[in-house]
Amino acid sequence: MSQLPIPVQGPFTRAQRTAILNLVRRAARAEILPRFRKLDRTDIDTKSGPNDLVTAADTAAEAMIARGLQMAFPSALVIGEEAASKNAKITDGIAEAELCFLIDPVDGTWNFANGLPVFGTMVAACRFGRPVWGMIYDPLGDDAYVAAQEEPAMAGRRTLKTAPDKPLDHMIGYMHLGLMPQADRALAAARLPRFASVSNLRCSAHEYRLLAQGAVDFVLSGKMTPWDHAAGVLLCQQAGGYAAMLDGSDYTASLPDAYLLSASSKAVWDKVADEMAGLLSAD
Repeated sequence: MSQLPIPVQGPFTRAQRTAILNLVRRAARAEILPRFRKLDRTDIDTKSGPNDLVTAADTAAEAMIARGLQMAFPSALVIGEEAASKNAKITDGIAEAELCFLIDPVDGTWNFANGLPVFGTMVAACRFGRPVWGMIYDPLGDDAYVAAQEEPAMAGRRTLKTAPDKPLDHMIGYMHLGLMPQADRALAAARLPRFASVSNLRCSAHEYRLLAQGAVDFVLSGKMTPWDHAAGVLLCQQAGGYAAMLDGSDYTASLPDAYLLSASSKAVWDKVADEMAGLLSAD
């Protein structure tokens, strides 16, 4: 892969975007799909807890994608989830990096390790912490949702569009209670009956894809691992949605843990934020 001077809107040339997609596709075909439903016990390990899994597919795919991106963009900061789990300090440079790639090789690892076909690969490019390009790839479907600044979010040739405004009791959303601080869980859970349905897929990749295509209305998360959100936030925004921290401040990939709310519109964001405002004063 090489950087070719064919300008299009957004941070990369058309050739570069194609090269990144092909890199991710090759990694999926070589390292992820051959291991799906074929993992041995020795291929699965834990990180922060018994449900925070890492597999041989995660580490091998990340290594392949990171190596390819570094070769194509030698001056970029390239950060993968599994590398960061071993050395958290590598994320310190996100806010100052003119170009930083964030890689989640197998988002939804618990699903993947347990044979559930709900997982994806996420790659985002940030400038000084702000997402400027993102891709969420579905290895099983071999398709990608892509977003870039000043461009509509796309799924192939199809333009993605978030859902229209609706009453709170008609809204469907995703919320990760288990990833919230213990003290906040009861506060959040008490608000759930106000919505039509609130659940989670254990996979940010597909949650953000469904938000961008108009199938659900919001995603609320309290864990700011940058590889889980940078691509999804941009996808939401460029599909017509609105994303910001629950206190109203702008999202950047360098933020510490706080509440991030991505919604199908500013009106929906406001309604959900009002319902969940108690989380901001819980501490």
